[in-house]
Amino acid sequence: VPTSPASAPSESPAAAGEFPPFPQSRWGYLGRGHPVMEIESMRTESKGKLLCVVAPLENGDGDLNTDEHWDQKDSEPSEEEPGGGSCGDLGPDEGISKGSDEEEDLSSPKAPPPQPDAPKKEHINVVFIGHVDAGKSTIGGQIMYLTGMVDKRTLEKYEREAKEKNRETWYLSWALDTNQEERDKGKTVEVGRAYFETEKKHFTILDAPGHKSFVPNMIGGASQADLAVLVISARKGEFETGFEKGGQTREHAMLAKTAGVKHLIVLVNKMDDPTVNWSTERYEECKEKLVPFLKKVGFNPKKDIHFMPCSGLTGANLKEPTDMCPWYTGLPFIPHLDSLPNLNRSSDGPVRLPIVDKYKDMGTVVLGKLESGSISKAQQLIMMPNRHTVEVLSLLSDDVETDDADPGENLKLRLKGIEEEEILPGFILCSPDNLCHSGRTFDAQIVIIEHKSIICAGYNAVLHIHTCIEEVQIKTLICLIDKKTGEKSPNRPRFVKQDQVCIARLRTAGTICLETFKEFPQMGRFTLRDEGKTIAIGKVLKLVTERD
Repeated sequence: VPTSPASAPSESPAAAGEFPPFPQSRWGYLGRGHPVMEIESMRTESKGKLLCVVAPLENGDGDLNTDEHWDQKDSEPSEEEPGGGSCGDLGPDEGISKGSDEEEDLSSPKAPPPQPDAPKKEHINVVFIGHVDAGKSTIGGQIMYLTGMVDKRTLEKYEREAKEKNRETWYLSWALDTNQEERDKGKTVEVGRAYFETEKKHFTILDAPGHKSFVPNMIGGASQADLAVLVISARKGEFETGFEKGGQTREHAMLAKTAGVKHLIVLVNKMDDPTVNWSTERYEECKEKLVPFLKKVGFNPKKDIHFMPCSGLTGANLKEPTDMCPWYTGLPFIPHLDSLPNLNRSSDGPVRLPIVDKYKDMGTVVLGKLESGSISKAQQLIMMPNRHTVEVLSLLSDDVETDDADPGENLKLRLKGIEEEEILPGFILCSPDNLCHSGRTFDAQIVIIEHKSIICAGYNAVLHIHTCIEEVQIKTLICLIDKKTGEKSPNRPRFVKQDQVCIARLRTAGTICLETFKEFPQMGRFTLRDEGKTIAIGKVLKLVTERD
Protein backbone atom coordinates (compact mmCIF):
# COMPACT_ATOMS: atom_id res chain seq x y z
CA VAL A 1 0.00 0.00 0.00
CA PRO A 2 1.52 3.38 -0.90
CA THR A 3 1.98 5.69 2.06
CA SER A 4 2.96 8.95 0.42
CA PRO A 5 2.14 10.77 -2.81
CA ALA A 6 5.82 10.62 -3.78
CA SER A 7 5.68 6.85 -4.26
CA ALA A 8 6.99 5.68 -7.61
CA PRO A 9 4.37 4.47 -10.11
CA SER A 10 5.78 0.97 -9.90
CA GLU A 11 4.81 0.81 -6.21
CA SER A 12 1.20 1.68 -6.84
CA PRO A 13 -1.43 -0.86 -5.73
CA ALA A 14 -2.24 -1.47 -9.35
CA ALA A 15 1.29 -2.77 -9.92
CA ALA A 16 0.96 -5.10 -7.00
CA GLY A 17 -2.09 -6.56 -8.68
CA GLU A 18 -4.44 -5.71 -5.85
CA PHE A 19 -6.75 -3.38 -7.78
CA PRO A 20 -7.71 -2.84 -11.38
CA PRO A 21 -5.27 -0.59 -13.17
CA PHE A 22 -6.04 3.09 -13.50
CA PRO A 23 -3.92 6.17 -14.01
CA GLN A 24 -1.72 7.21 -11.09
CA SER A 25 -2.98 10.79 -11.25
CA ARG A 26 -6.41 9.57 -10.27
CA TRP A 27 -5.24 8.62 -6.77
CA GLY A 28 -5.85 10.97 -3.89
CA TYR A 29 -4.74 10.29 -0.32
CA LEU A 30 -7.03 10.13 2.68
CA GLY A 31 -6.55 9.42 6.40
CA ARG A 32 -3.94 6.80 7.12
CA GLY A 33 -2.45 6.84 3.62
CA HIS A 34 -5.40 4.94 2.06
CA PRO A 35 -5.57 5.55 -1.67
CA VAL A 36 -8.88 7.12 -2.66
CA MET A 37 -10.41 7.07 -6.07
CA GLU A 38 -12.27 9.74 -7.95
CA ILE A 39 -15.39 7.70 -8.08
CA GLU A 40 -17.60 9.25 -10.71
CA SER A 41 -15.36 8.72 -13.71
CA MET A 42 -13.73 5.48 -12.59
CA ARG A 43 -16.80 3.47 -11.66
CA THR A 44 -16.79 1.48 -14.88
CA GLU A 45 -13.03 0.90 -15.05
CA SER A 46 -12.81 -0.46 -11.52
CA LYS A 47 -15.36 -3.24 -12.18
CA GLY A 48 -17.31 -2.31 -9.08
CA LYS A 49 -14.34 -2.77 -6.76
CA LEU A 50 -14.52 0.62 -5.07
CA LEU A 51 -12.42 1.46 -2.06
CA CYS A 52 -14.36 4.25 -0.41
CA VAL A 53 -17.19 6.45 -1.53
CA VAL A 54 -16.32 10.10 -1.90
CA ALA A 55 -19.12 11.49 -4.05
CA PRO A 56 -22.69 10.47 -3.18
CA LEU A 57 -24.28 8.19 -5.75
CA GLU A 58 -27.27 9.59 -7.51
CA ASN A 59 -30.58 7.66 -7.31
CA GLY A 60 -28.78 4.72 -5.78
CA ASP A 61 -27.44 3.54 -9.18
CA GLY A 62 -24.73 0.92 -9.20
CA ASP A 63 -24.61 -1.79 -6.56
CA LEU A 64 -21.37 -1.09 -4.76
CA ASN A 65 -19.41 -3.91 -3.30
CA THR A 66 -16.88 -2.28 -0.98
CA ASP A 67 -13.52 -3.99 -0.79
CA GLU A 68 -13.36 -6.05 2.36
CA HIS A 69 -9.73 -5.25 3.09
CA TRP A 70 -10.36 -1.51 3.41
CA ASP A 71 -13.65 -1.98 5.15
CA GLN A 72 -12.04 -3.75 8.06
CA LYS A 73 -9.17 -1.31 8.11
CA ASP A 74 -11.54 1.64 8.60
CA SER A 75 -13.99 0.18 11.04
CA GLU A 76 -11.55 -1.42 13.46
CA PRO A 77 -8.41 0.50 14.39
CA SER A 78 -5.50 -1.90 14.77
CA GLU A 79 -4.48 -2.98 18.25
CA GLU A 80 -1.13 -1.19 18.06
CA GLU A 81 -2.86 2.11 17.52
CA PRO A 82 -3.00 4.18 20.72
CA GLY A 83 -6.52 4.87 21.97
CA GLY A 84 -7.93 2.46 19.44
CA GLY A 85 -10.55 0.89 21.72
CA SER A 86 -13.98 2.50 21.45
CA CYS A 87 -14.50 2.66 25.20
CA GLY A 88 -11.08 2.61 26.80
CA ASP A 89 -10.36 -0.99 27.80
CA LEU A 90 -13.78 -2.29 26.88
CA GLY A 91 -14.27 -4.02 23.57
CA PRO A 92 -16.53 -2.07 21.23
CA ASP A 93 -19.49 -4.33 21.96
CA GLU A 94 -19.29 -3.97 25.71
CA GLY A 95 -19.03 -0.19 25.43
CA ILE A 96 -22.11 0.03 23.30
CA SER A 97 -24.24 -2.26 25.41
CA LYS A 98 -23.30 -0.39 28.58
CA GLY A 99 -24.48 2.88 27.04
CA SER A 100 -27.81 1.49 25.96
CA ASP A 101 -28.33 -0.11 29.36
CA GLU A 102 -27.71 3.23 30.96
CA GLU A 103 -30.34 4.91 28.82
CA GLU A 104 -32.82 2.18 29.50
CA ASP A 105 -32.38 2.52 33.26
CA LEU A 106 -32.62 6.28 33.34
CA SER A 107 -35.89 6.39 31.47
CA SER A 108 -38.80 6.92 33.82
CA PRO A 109 -40.83 3.85 34.68
CA LYS A 110 -43.80 3.41 32.45
CA ALA A 111 -47.09 2.89 34.18
CA PRO A 112 -49.10 -0.07 32.94
CA PRO A 113 -51.69 1.05 30.39
CA PRO A 114 -55.04 1.51 32.12
CA GLN A 115 -57.76 -1.01 31.30
CA PRO A 116 -60.50 0.67 29.29
CA ASP A 117 -63.26 -0.39 31.69
CA ALA A 118 -61.37 0.52 34.89
CA PRO A 119 -62.75 3.64 36.60
CA LYS A 120 -60.35 6.58 36.56
CA LYS A 121 -58.52 6.87 39.88
CA GLU A 122 -58.52 10.19 41.68
CA HIS A 123 -55.37 12.19 41.02
CA ILE A 124 -53.59 13.70 44.00
CA ASN A 125 -50.44 15.79 43.84
CA VAL A 126 -48.16 15.45 46.86
CA VAL A 127 -45.31 17.89 47.41
CA PHE A 128 -42.40 16.91 49.67
CA ILE A 129 -41.10 19.98 51.51
CA GLY A 130 -38.71 20.63 54.39
CA HIS A 131 -35.19 21.74 55.29
CA VAL A 132 -32.22 20.72 53.15
CA ASP A 133 -31.03 17.16 53.95
CA ALA A 134 -34.17 16.19 55.86
CA GLY A 135 -34.54 13.19 53.53
CA LYS A 136 -37.26 14.28 51.09
CA SER A 137 -35.79 12.69 47.93
CA THR A 138 -34.82 9.53 49.82
CA ILE A 139 -38.38 9.05 51.07
CA GLY A 140 -39.67 9.70 47.54
CA GLY A 141 -37.29 7.09 46.12
CA GLN A 142 -38.21 4.59 48.82
CA ILE A 143 -41.94 5.05 48.11
CA MET A 144 -41.36 4.49 44.40
CA TYR A 145 -39.48 1.30 45.20
CA LEU A 146 -42.13 0.06 47.65
CA THR A 147 -44.93 0.67 45.14
CA GLY A 148 -42.97 -1.03 42.34
CA MET A 149 -42.29 2.08 40.24
CA VAL A 150 -38.52 1.56 40.34
CA ASP A 151 -37.22 -1.96 39.93
CA LYS A 152 -34.62 -3.55 42.18
CA ARG A 153 -32.03 -3.74 39.42
CA THR A 154 -32.06 0.02 38.84
CA LEU A 155 -31.74 0.68 42.56
CA GLU A 156 -28.84 -1.73 42.85
CA LYS A 157 -27.16 0.14 40.00
CA TYR A 158 -27.69 3.46 41.81
CA GLU A 159 -26.36 1.89 45.01
CA ARG A 160 -23.17 0.74 43.24
CA GLU A 161 -22.62 4.16 41.71
CA ALA A 162 -23.30 5.93 45.01
CA LYS A 163 -20.84 3.63 46.80
CA GLU A 164 -18.15 4.52 44.30
CA LYS A 165 -18.63 8.16 45.24
CA ASN A 166 -18.68 7.33 48.98
CA ARG A 167 -22.31 8.40 49.17
CA GLU A 168 -24.00 5.09 49.81
CA THR A 169 -26.95 6.53 51.75
CA TRP A 170 -27.91 8.73 48.82
CA TYR A 171 -28.84 6.03 46.33
CA LEU A 172 -32.61 6.18 46.95
CA SER A 173 -32.77 9.90 46.27
CA TRP A 174 -31.21 9.30 42.84
CA ALA A 175 -34.54 7.92 41.65
CA LEU A 176 -35.79 11.53 41.81
CA ASP A 177 -32.59 13.59 41.53
CA THR A 178 -31.76 12.60 38.00
CA ASN A 179 -29.22 15.14 36.80
CA GLN A 180 -25.51 14.98 37.52
CA GLU A 181 -25.24 18.19 39.53
CA GLU A 182 -27.98 17.13 41.93
CA ARG A 183 -26.36 13.74 42.43
CA ASP A 184 -22.86 15.10 42.99
CA LYS A 185 -23.92 17.58 45.64
CA GLY A 186 -26.78 15.54 47.09
CA LYS A 187 -29.07 18.57 46.80
CA THR A 188 -32.28 18.74 44.81
CA VAL A 189 -32.40 21.83 42.58
CA GLU A 190 -35.44 21.42 40.37
CA VAL A 191 -38.74 19.94 41.42
CA GLY A 192 -38.47 16.19 40.76
CA ARG A 193 -41.56 14.41 39.43
CA ALA A 194 -42.61 10.82 39.76
CA TYR A 195 -45.83 8.97 40.34
CA PHE A 196 -47.19 5.91 42.09
CA GLU A 197 -50.55 4.25 42.47
CA THR A 198 -52.42 2.73 45.38
CA GLU A 199 -55.65 0.77 45.20
CA LYS A 200 -57.88 3.84 45.20
CA LYS A 201 -55.73 6.78 44.09
CA HIS A 202 -53.06 7.92 41.66
CA PHE A 203 -50.38 10.09 43.26
CA THR A 204 -47.88 12.44 41.65
CA ILE A 205 -44.81 13.09 43.81
CA LEU A 206 -43.37 16.58 43.52
CA ASP A 207 -39.98 16.52 45.21
CA ALA A 208 -39.22 20.15 46.11
CA PRO A 209 -35.70 21.46 46.79
CA GLY A 210 -34.94 22.25 50.44
CA HIS A 211 -32.07 24.67 49.88
CA LYS A 212 -32.89 28.32 50.44
CA SER A 213 -31.39 29.36 47.10
CA PHE A 214 -33.99 27.30 45.27
CA VAL A 215 -37.13 28.46 47.11
CA PRO A 216 -38.63 29.91 43.89
CA ASN A 217 -38.55 26.38 42.39
CA MET A 218 -40.16 25.04 45.55
CA ILE A 219 -43.00 27.60 45.28
CA GLY A 220 -43.65 26.42 41.73
CA GLY A 221 -43.88 22.83 42.99
CA ALA A 222 -46.12 23.69 45.93
CA SER A 223 -48.50 25.62 43.67
CA GLN A 224 -49.34 22.35 41.88
CA ALA A 225 -49.91 20.32 45.05
CA ASP A 226 -53.09 19.28 46.84
CA LEU A 227 -51.31 17.82 49.81
CA ALA A 228 -47.95 18.62 51.40
CA VAL A 229 -45.62 16.28 53.25
CA LEU A 230 -43.34 18.24 55.57
CA VAL A 231 -40.27 16.11 56.17
CA ILE A 232 -38.30 16.90 59.32
CA SER A 233 -35.20 15.18 60.60
CA ALA A 234 -35.32 13.84 64.14
CA ARG A 235 -31.52 13.61 64.32
CA LYS A 236 -30.03 15.69 67.14
CA GLY A 237 -29.19 19.16 65.89
CA GLU A 238 -30.72 18.72 62.43
CA PHE A 239 -34.29 19.41 63.51
CA GLU A 240 -33.18 22.51 65.40
CA THR A 241 -31.23 23.88 62.42
CA GLY A 242 -34.19 23.42 60.11
CA PHE A 243 -36.59 25.04 62.52
CA GLU A 244 -34.60 28.03 63.76
CA LYS A 245 -34.75 31.41 62.01
CA GLY A 246 -33.26 31.00 58.57
CA GLY A 247 -34.12 27.27 58.45
CA GLN A 248 -36.42 26.11 55.69
CA THR A 249 -38.88 24.11 57.80
CA ARG A 250 -40.77 27.27 58.81
CA GLU A 251 -40.60 28.97 55.44
CA HIS A 252 -41.72 25.91 53.48
CA ALA A 253 -44.71 25.24 55.75
CA MET A 254 -45.81 28.83 55.32
CA LEU A 255 -45.31 28.83 51.55
CA ALA A 256 -47.25 25.58 51.23
CA LYS A 257 -50.18 27.15 53.07
CA THR A 258 -50.02 30.20 50.83
CA ALA A 259 -49.86 28.01 47.74
CA GLY A 260 -53.20 26.54 48.78
CA VAL A 261 -52.21 23.21 50.31
CA LYS A 262 -55.02 22.25 52.66
CA HIS A 263 -53.70 19.12 54.33
CA LEU A 264 -50.25 18.65 55.84
CA ILE A 265 -48.60 15.39 56.83
CA VAL A 266 -45.52 15.81 59.00
CA LEU A 267 -43.08 12.93 58.59
CA VAL A 268 -40.55 12.77 61.39
CA ASN A 269 -37.74 11.12 59.44
CA LYS A 270 -34.41 9.52 60.49
CA MET A 271 -36.01 7.85 63.52
CA ASP A 272 -33.56 4.96 63.00
CA ASP A 273 -30.60 7.28 63.66
CA PRO A 274 -28.39 6.19 66.62
CA THR A 275 -29.01 9.56 68.35
CA VAL A 276 -32.77 8.97 68.23
CA ASN A 277 -33.34 5.21 68.13
CA TRP A 278 -37.15 5.48 67.75
CA SER A 279 -37.51 7.34 71.07
CA THR A 280 -40.97 8.71 71.90
CA GLU A 281 -39.46 11.65 73.78
CA ARG A 282 -37.66 13.03 70.72
CA TYR A 283 -40.76 12.52 68.53
CA GLU A 284 -42.96 14.38 71.02
CA GLU A 285 -40.37 17.15 71.41
CA CYS A 286 -40.39 17.80 67.63
CA LYS A 287 -44.17 17.73 67.66
CA GLU A 288 -44.47 20.22 70.53
CA LYS A 289 -42.16 22.71 68.81
CA LEU A 290 -43.90 22.45 65.43
CA VAL A 291 -47.59 22.59 66.37
CA PRO A 292 -47.69 26.21 67.63
CA PHE A 293 -45.88 27.40 64.53
CA LEU A 294 -48.09 25.48 62.09
CA LYS A 295 -51.11 26.85 63.92
CA LYS A 296 -49.81 30.38 63.43
CA VAL A 297 -49.36 29.75 59.69
CA GLY A 298 -53.01 28.78 59.44
CA PHE A 299 -53.19 24.98 59.65
CA ASN A 300 -55.74 23.52 62.06
CA PRO A 301 -53.82 21.01 64.27
CA LYS A 302 -56.88 18.79 64.76
CA LYS A 303 -58.08 18.60 61.15
CA ASP A 304 -55.28 19.57 58.79
CA ILE A 305 -52.12 18.10 60.34
CA HIS A 306 -51.09 14.51 60.84
CA PHE A 307 -47.77 13.50 62.45
CA MET A 308 -46.05 10.17 61.88
CA PRO A 309 -42.57 8.73 62.53
CA CYS A 310 -40.68 6.96 59.75
CA SER A 311 -37.28 6.11 58.32
CA GLY A 312 -36.72 6.90 54.65
CA LEU A 313 -33.52 4.91 54.34
CA THR A 314 -34.87 1.63 55.77
CA GLY A 315 -38.47 2.22 54.61
CA ALA A 316 -39.86 1.60 58.12
CA ASN A 317 -43.44 2.80 58.60
CA LEU A 318 -43.82 3.94 54.99
CA LYS A 319 -45.83 1.00 53.66
CA GLU A 320 -45.88 -1.56 56.48
CA PRO A 321 -46.13 -0.84 60.22
CA THR A 322 -42.86 -1.42 62.06
CA ASP A 323 -42.13 -3.19 65.35
CA MET A 324 -39.58 -0.51 66.21
CA CYS A 325 -42.21 1.94 67.43
CA PRO A 326 -45.08 0.16 69.17
CA TRP A 327 -46.13 3.54 70.57
CA TYR A 328 -47.33 4.77 67.16
CA THR A 329 -50.79 3.35 66.53
CA GLY A 330 -51.82 5.14 63.33
CA LEU A 331 -51.58 3.87 59.76
CA PRO A 332 -48.22 3.85 57.93
CA PHE A 333 -47.64 6.59 55.33
CA ILE A 334 -48.92 5.05 52.05
CA PRO A 335 -52.09 3.50 53.58
CA HIS A 336 -52.74 6.85 55.32
CA LEU A 337 -52.57 8.67 51.96
CA ASP A 338 -54.98 6.14 50.53
CA SER A 339 -57.46 6.65 53.35
CA LEU A 340 -57.70 10.43 52.96
CA PRO A 341 -61.13 11.72 51.93
CA ASN A 342 -61.65 12.57 48.25
CA LEU A 343 -61.13 16.14 47.10
CA ASN A 344 -64.14 17.80 45.57
CA ARG A 345 -63.19 19.16 42.16
CA SER A 346 -65.64 20.40 39.57
CA SER A 347 -64.79 19.57 35.98
CA ASP A 348 -67.53 21.82 34.59
CA GLY A 349 -65.73 25.08 35.42
CA PRO A 350 -63.75 27.10 32.85
CA VAL A 351 -60.41 25.63 31.70
CA ARG A 352 -57.48 27.01 33.69
CA LEU A 353 -54.02 25.47 33.27
CA PRO A 354 -51.10 27.55 34.60
CA ILE A 355 -47.91 26.63 32.72
CA VAL A 356 -44.95 25.47 34.79
CA ASP A 357 -42.50 24.61 32.03
CA LYS A 358 -42.22 24.29 28.25
CA TYR A 359 -39.88 22.69 25.74
CA LYS A 360 -39.58 21.71 22.09
CA ASP A 361 -40.25 18.12 21.09
CA MET A 362 -41.81 17.62 17.65
CA GLY A 363 -43.74 20.80 18.28
CA THR A 364 -44.32 22.83 21.42
CA VAL A 365 -44.87 20.93 24.68
CA VAL A 366 -46.12 22.60 27.88
CA LEU A 367 -46.38 21.18 31.40
CA GLY A 368 -48.79 22.15 34.13
CA LYS A 369 -51.55 21.11 36.47
CA LEU A 370 -55.13 21.49 35.30
CA GLU A 371 -56.74 23.61 38.02
CA SER A 372 -60.30 23.56 36.70
CA GLY A 373 -62.32 22.46 33.70
CA SER A 374 -61.47 19.51 31.47
CA ILE A 375 -59.30 19.29 28.36
CA SER A 376 -59.63 16.88 25.46
CA LYS A 377 -57.68 16.18 22.27
CA ALA A 378 -58.12 18.59 19.34
CA GLN A 379 -59.67 21.20 21.65
CA GLN A 380 -59.14 24.88 20.83
CA LEU A 381 -57.78 26.93 23.75
CA ILE A 382 -56.46 30.44 24.25
CA MET A 383 -53.03 31.14 25.74
CA MET A 384 -53.28 34.15 28.04
CA PRO A 385 -52.18 36.94 28.43
CA ASN A 386 -51.03 37.04 24.76
CA ARG A 387 -54.32 35.67 23.41
CA HIS A 388 -52.76 33.09 21.08
CA THR A 389 -55.25 30.52 19.80
CA VAL A 390 -53.78 27.02 20.16
CA GLU A 391 -54.97 23.50 19.46
CA VAL A 392 -54.20 20.48 21.65
CA LEU A 393 -52.51 17.84 19.48
CA SER A 394 -51.91 15.27 22.23
CA LEU A 395 -52.34 14.88 25.98
CA LEU A 396 -50.08 13.03 28.41
CA SER A 397 -51.16 12.60 32.00
CA ASP A 398 -48.13 11.43 34.04
CA ASP A 399 -46.48 10.17 30.84
CA VAL A 400 -49.49 8.05 29.83
CA GLU A 401 -51.34 9.24 26.74
CA THR A 402 -55.04 10.00 27.21
CA ASP A 403 -57.82 11.61 25.21
CA ASP A 404 -59.20 13.83 27.96
CA ALA A 405 -58.12 15.11 31.38
CA ASP A 406 -59.92 16.21 34.53
CA PRO A 407 -58.94 18.81 37.14
CA GLY A 408 -55.99 17.99 39.38
CA GLU A 409 -54.06 16.02 36.76
CA ASN A 410 -50.46 16.88 35.89
CA LEU A 411 -50.41 17.21 32.14
CA LYS A 412 -48.03 17.49 29.22
CA LEU A 413 -49.77 19.06 26.23
CA ARG A 414 -48.42 19.20 22.70
CA LEU A 415 -49.77 22.41 21.17
CA LYS A 416 -50.22 23.59 17.60
CA GLY A 417 -50.29 27.24 16.60
CA ILE A 418 -47.67 28.64 18.98
CA GLU A 419 -43.90 28.62 19.17
CA GLU A 420 -42.01 27.54 22.27
CA GLU A 421 -40.31 30.98 22.46
CA GLU A 422 -43.70 32.70 22.75
CA ILE A 423 -44.57 30.96 26.03
CA LEU A 424 -43.35 31.82 29.51
CA PRO A 425 -43.99 29.96 32.77
CA GLY A 426 -46.97 31.67 34.37
CA PHE A 427 -49.00 31.90 31.16
CA ILE A 428 -52.41 30.27 31.38
CA LEU A 429 -54.40 28.10 28.99
CA CYS A 430 -58.08 29.10 29.08
CA SER A 431 -61.26 28.11 27.30
CA PRO A 432 -62.10 30.62 24.52
CA ASP A 433 -65.54 31.41 25.97
CA ASN A 434 -64.20 32.22 29.45
CA LEU A 435 -60.80 33.90 29.55
CA CYS A 436 -58.93 34.57 32.76
CA HIS A 437 -58.23 38.14 33.82
CA SER A 438 -54.91 39.72 33.04
CA GLY A 439 -53.50 43.06 34.03
CA ARG A 440 -50.79 44.88 35.92
CA THR A 441 -52.48 46.69 38.80
CA PHE A 442 -54.45 45.09 41.61
CA ASP A 443 -55.44 45.63 45.24
CA ALA A 444 -54.42 42.95 47.70
CA GLN A 445 -54.47 42.13 51.37
CA ILE A 446 -50.92 41.48 52.55
CA VAL A 447 -49.49 40.03 55.77
CA ILE A 448 -45.89 41.08 56.42
CA ILE A 449 -44.17 38.02 57.80
CA GLU A 450 -40.52 38.88 58.04
CA HIS A 451 -38.89 42.19 57.28
CA LYS A 452 -36.33 44.04 59.36
CA SER A 453 -37.28 47.61 58.51
CA ILE A 454 -40.49 49.29 57.48
CA ILE A 455 -42.15 48.97 54.07
CA CYS A 456 -43.43 52.12 52.34
CA ALA A 457 -45.03 52.89 49.01
CA GLY A 458 -42.47 52.46 46.21
CA TYR A 459 -41.05 49.25 47.70
CA ASN A 460 -40.02 46.63 45.09
CA ALA A 461 -40.16 42.85 45.54
CA VAL A 462 -40.65 39.67 43.52
CA LEU A 463 -44.21 38.40 43.23
CA HIS A 464 -44.90 34.65 43.04
CA ILE A 465 -48.51 34.02 42.01
CA HIS A 466 -49.54 30.49 40.85
CA THR A 467 -46.62 29.53 38.53
CA CYS A 468 -45.79 33.11 37.55
CA ILE A 469 -42.78 35.09 38.81
CA GLU A 470 -42.81 38.84 38.16
CA GLU A 471 -41.30 41.98 39.64
CA VAL A 472 -43.79 44.11 41.55
CA GLN A 473 -43.92 47.51 43.23
CA ILE A 474 -46.17 48.61 46.08
CA LYS A 475 -47.79 51.73 44.63
CA THR A 476 -49.85 52.89 47.61
CA LEU A 477 -50.75 51.61 51.06
CA ILE A 478 -54.53 51.89 51.36
CA CYS A 479 -55.24 50.91 54.97
CA LEU A 480 -54.13 48.73 57.89
CA ILE A 481 -56.31 45.88 59.15
CA ASP A 482 -56.56 45.04 62.83
CA LYS A 483 -55.64 41.37 63.22
CA LYS A 484 -58.04 40.72 66.10
CA THR A 485 -61.14 42.67 65.07
CA GLY A 486 -60.62 42.80 61.29
CA GLU A 487 -61.39 46.55 61.27
CA LYS A 488 -59.79 48.80 58.69
CA SER A 489 -57.91 51.93 59.77
CA PRO A 490 -59.69 55.14 58.70
CA ASN A 491 -56.60 56.93 57.37
CA ARG A 492 -53.85 55.79 55.04
CA PRO A 493 -50.75 54.42 56.77
CA ARG A 494 -47.35 55.84 55.82
CA PHE A 495 -45.63 52.48 56.32
CA VAL A 496 -46.20 48.88 57.44
CA LYS A 497 -43.88 46.70 59.47
CA GLN A 498 -43.47 43.05 60.44
CA ASP A 499 -46.62 41.15 61.61
CA GLN A 500 -48.98 43.85 60.34
CA VAL A 501 -51.80 43.27 57.85
CA CYS A 502 -52.57 45.89 55.24
CA ILE A 503 -54.39 46.46 52.00
CA ALA A 504 -52.16 47.88 49.28
CA ARG A 505 -52.22 48.61 45.58
CA LEU A 506 -49.55 46.70 43.65
CA ARG A 507 -48.32 47.11 40.11
CA THR A 508 -46.28 44.50 38.25
CA ALA A 509 -43.57 45.22 35.69
CA GLY A 510 -45.32 43.21 32.96
CA THR A 511 -48.86 41.95 32.32
CA ILE A 512 -49.71 38.83 34.32
CA CYS A 513 -52.69 36.51 34.58
CA LEU A 514 -54.53 36.58 37.89
CA GLU A 515 -57.98 36.28 39.44
CA THR A 516 -59.45 37.56 42.68
CA PHE A 517 -59.08 35.20 45.62
CA LYS A 518 -62.87 35.08 46.02
CA GLU A 519 -63.51 33.88 42.47
CA PHE A 520 -60.59 31.52 41.99
CA PRO A 521 -58.39 30.94 45.05
CA GLN A 522 -55.62 29.04 43.18
CA MET A 523 -54.88 32.11 41.07
CA GLY A 524 -55.56 34.73 43.72
CA ARG A 525 -52.96 33.95 46.39
CA PHE A 526 -49.37 35.06 46.22
CA THR A 527 -46.10 35.54 48.09
CA LEU A 528 -43.70 38.45 47.99
CA ARG A 529 -39.99 37.70 48.22
CA ASP A 530 -36.92 39.88 48.43
CA GLU A 531 -33.22 39.17 49.04
CA GLY A 532 -33.88 35.42 49.17
CA LYS A 533 -36.47 35.68 51.95
CA THR A 534 -40.25 35.44 51.94
CA ILE A 535 -41.43 38.82 53.14
CA ALA A 536 -45.18 38.68 52.82
CA ILE A 537 -48.12 36.54 51.79
CA GLY A 538 -51.32 37.93 50.39
CA LYS A 539 -54.51 37.51 48.41
CA VAL A 540 -55.89 39.49 45.48
CA LEU A 541 -59.01 41.45 46.44
CA LYS A 542 -59.71 43.50 43.34
CA LEU A 543 -58.35 43.91 39.82
CA VAL A 544 -57.86 47.53 38.80
CA THR A 545 -58.38 48.42 35.16
CA GLU A 546 -55.66 50.55 33.62
CA ARG A 547 -56.49 54.14 32.73
CA ASP A 548 -54.88 54.87 29.38
